[in-house]
Amino acid sequence: MKKVLIPTDFSNNAYNAIRYAVSLFKKVKCTFYLVHTYTPAIYQSEYMLEGPGQLAIGDVYHEQASEQLGELMSRLQEEFKNPDHIFVPHAAFNLLVDELRHLVTTEKANMIIMGTKGATGAKEILLGTHAVHVIKKTNCPVIVIPPNFEYENPKEILFPTDFEISYDEERFEELLAIADDHISCVEVMHVSSGYDLTASELDKKAQLALLLGSRAHLFHEMPSQNLVSAINNFQMKKRINLLVMVRNKHTFFERLFLEPIIKKIGLHVTVPFMVLP
Repeated sequence: MKKVLIPTDFSNNAYNAIRYAVSLFKKVKCTFYLVHTYTPAIYQSEYMLEGPGQLAIGDVYHEQASEQLGELMSRLQEEFKNPDHIFVPHAAFNLLVDELRHLVTTEKANMIIMGTKGATGAKEILLGTHAVHVIKKTNCPVIVIPPNFEYENPKEILFPTDFEISYDEERFEELLAIADDHISCVEVMHVSSGYDLTASELDKKAQLALLLGSRAHLFHEMPSQNLVSAINNFQMKKRINLLVMVRNKHTFFERLFLEPIIKKIGLHVTVPFMVLP
């Protein structure tokens, strides 16, 4: 059974992420962990060391979280009636990233799906602080759902890559499973550096083709440009339903989302964004 962690702060964005997860895995047996973390304002050393009076405040927060999770469970059970899906509420006094890392290990979770607030008033993904931290610090595939996204089957998956990583089956297991479940076409996009592919890059490209096998896929060579522009230009010509990238210090992922200059350029994609560790 697949195990999916879904952080929730009980906002509409968080609920939309749950809706996406349930729809994405409609035909898959899944356990969805609804993860809510709380850190009271007095979360300092004195909170951990003070007497019962201080600890009682923590109990209040836990009770509130449990009550809200109970209401969320009722809403989900009313809206979604898939016998293959199980919802498990989980409230914890912890930082969100730390709790997710803990659950990935203890529950052997396959994936994290979460909403993001995105850019203020802009229809583009500029990952929020929580999403960036979760992507960087959890060793688990993460799918980030943009605000107000109406679910679409991921029939067209855009996968920008630079042919500098190993395309092993374990790393791509969850992506391949999604492609198989939804009979997707994987659009592999490489941005040219202005030179022919090196022998190593050609080998990695062949490795990726072997990994994708008989699944529908196409390789696209884009003219030299920055990655953000390439993604924006591609999805203007062809509708995509899911953007997928690999988080790797030695590839363009770090530059794409963590450099302030790149953030200002803006990635104009209004579809879910999947990041593989």
